[in-house]
Formats: sequence, structure tokens, C-alpha cells
Amino acid sequence: MKLSHLLAAAALAASFAGAAIADGHGKTKVGFVYVGPVGDGGWTYEHDKGRLAVEKEFGDSVETVFVESVPEGPDSERVMTQMALGGADLIFTTSFGYMNPTINVASKFPDVKFEHATGYKRADNVSTYSARFYEGRAIQGHIAGNMTKSNIVGYIGSYPIPEVIRGINSAYIHAAKVNPDVEFKIIWAYTWFDPAKEADAAKVLIEQGADVILQHTDSTAPQAAAQEAGNVVTFGQASDMGQYAPFPRVSSIIDDWAPYYIARTKAVMDGTWESIDTWDGIGAGMVGIGEISDAVPADVKAEALALKAAIADGSYHAFTGPLKKQDGSDWLADGETADDGTLAGMSFYVEGIEGDIPQ
Repeated sequence: MKLSHLLAAAALAASFAGAAIADGHGKTKVGFVYVGPVGDGGWTYEHDKGRLAVEKEFGDSVETVFVESVPEGPDSERVMTQMALGGADLIFTTSFGYMNPTINVASKFPDVKFEHATGYKRADNVSTYSARFYEGRAIQGHIAGNMTKSNIVGYIGSYPIPEVIRGINSAYIHAAKVNPDVEFKIIWAYTWFDPAKEADAAKVLIEQGADVILQHTDSTAPQAAAQEAGNVVTFGQASDMGQYAPFPRVSSIIDDWAPYYIARTKAVMDGTWESIDTWDGIGAGMVGIGEISDAVPADVKAEALALKAAIADGSYHAFTGPLKKQDGSDWLADGETADDGTLAGMSFYVEGIEGDIPQ
């Protein structure tokens, strides 16, 4: 076993031992499994803000524990098992790759409630939840299409799963609406959080002519790379990343998990928890749009805010026809909107995006 794994195991054991000592009668124990470090400035940072909101909301009635930087796969199954054995009543597993481990562990602990983020497998004691990140991508795409001078937008993808593909499509559709000459260049990083890889991807895209960078990875490294390059527009991912505002970061998608985590913890506490699937967006407040900086022209900012309002009130859907698939086949007729089933399993690019989706 690597030293890093030994240290992680020791820290995990100490965490649960300490939690067991601290736990009092009647407390609800809530666990969180994180794919990245809580200081990533993005995805995990926002999930941990949700955990802290649970502590603030319920005070001494709740005990929270978390383990950060847990690889997807067998390691996560061990962590979840330890949480359940340590007395957790509710466990949030916060990455797509935790899906099968969550189902496996939940089957062994039927009295423990599990909540899996971004997945689709449920059980009597397993709920699923996600945010409609693609709604925020529509707004980013609108701004990106207006602001690019090279007509090349770079996109750093994590893994070629439906969630990420939806985001690429949504951003492209709305960039192309305002700029038919726009071109997307996509690099797959095959990681959620690896600052070195993310920075390298950003630099390659900039070398290829991209003057706007979008990312579906969790660190602020692409922001730093763009700042160093100069004249490259970026957007915060999962968290505001406002330390890079007003430029290169001109806006952001912000994941607000706190209301959901509070509601689901309360449901466990009052005995009303049921297995559900939740997929909320801008209208429900699960997806926030960070402040659009003055680096964005006033008219583009106004249009972006109007788009946000239309998505929020349901008068506009980010996937509204006419739209074709990449191969030229018809997908959505004029005025037709995509159904959730198609979006949830999206495995194709829309017309205009070049390149293949890795298998």
C-alpha cells in the first residue's frame, strides 16, 4: 500500500474515532464523500459549503463527517462502508463515479440513507440528485460567442459522460446563435481535479487560438493559465472563482447545494425521507450565475441576464429546436424542446461541433 493510502486510511480512522467520541444521543450523523479536496475552489468546495450549512442549520442536533480526495472506485466503497459502520444516518456521495459503489454499500446497510450526486441508479435507501448545469452553460455560451475575437472557444471536458456532453452542446448552441462562425475545440482531461493537467489543457487551447476557455473540471488552474496569457476570457466552474474577476473570469456557474442538503437532512431527522430523484436548475436556485463583470459589454450582459430570467421562469428551454445532431440528422423540430430522458442519456454532439466523443 502506498504511503499516501496509509496516511489517508489513518486519517479516516481517526476522523471516525473522533466522531464516535463526539457523537451524543439523538444526534443525526451525516457523511460526505468528496472526489476532490475541500480547497479546490470549485466542485468539492461548494459541496463542503453545503455541509457547513447543515451544521449551521441544525447545530448540536447534527454531526457531520467528510473524507476528501476519494478516488472513484473501490476506495470510495471502503470510505462509504466506514462511514456506515461509524454510525452515519445519511451519506452524500458527490461524484458520478461513486454510483455503483453507492449502490453496493447501500445494499449492505438498508437502514442508512444514501444520496448520490449526478448518477441515475436508485434503491429504496438511495436517492439521486443533480443540477441542470446545462442551463448555466447556455448563458456562458451566449457570452462566449459574443466575446471571442478569434471565433475559437476552448472547452476542457472531464469525462465524456452525458452531464459533460450536455454542457458542451448547450454552450455551443448558444454561442453559435450569436456567432455562426464560432468553433469549439475540446480537450478531454480525464480527471475532475488535476490542476497540472487542467493548466496544460488550457495552454494548449490558447496555443490553438482559443481566446475564450470553458471548463468542466474543478480547479482554478485554467483561470490562472488564462490570466497569464492575457486577453483570454474564462468562466468560474461550480464555484464563483471570483478571485479572477473582473478578468479573465467574467462570470461563473455556481452550484448551491446547501438548501438540498438541509432539506434532506431534515427529512432523515423527522422520518419523512424517501428515495427520490431531484434535477433542479436556475429557477429552483440550485444553479446560480455569478456576477457578470464589466469586462462584458453592457448589451451582452443585459441579453445574458434576460436569458437567465427566461430559463428561470420556464419560458425558454436551453435545448429548443430546430436542432440537428452532429451527423445532420433531425433531432428537434422548430419550437420543440428536449425531454429529460434524452438529456439524461445524451451521447451525441449537436450539428456544428467537430470531432468525435471518446468511447
